[in-house]
Amino acid sequence: MVSEERVKDYISKTEEALDKMDIAPPERSHLFNIAKDFLEMAESYYKDAEHFKEKGELDTAFACINYAHGWLDAGARLGLFDTKGDDQLFTLAE
Repeated sequence: MVSEERVKDYISKTEEALDKMDIAPPERSHLFNIAKDFLEMAESYYKDAEHFKEKGELDTAFACINYAHGWLDAGARLGLFDTKGDDQLFTLAE
């Protein structure tokens, strides 16, 4: 069983990542809609994590927040998100 502190820590880091990054492709690019889709998936899983944390379902909350951050990392590596070069919150490709 995952601890509440660990869930809160991961939620906080993902919230920080969501606040920091921007969609990189211009609106007219076909990649813009893909980036929006990645972002919507991340935000949905983030909200799910908060919901399950409030219900005390910490294992499910932990799984959800890791999925959320996974969508952000995947988008960052593909160049869909401008992460301001932050390689602590995101897994960036070189």
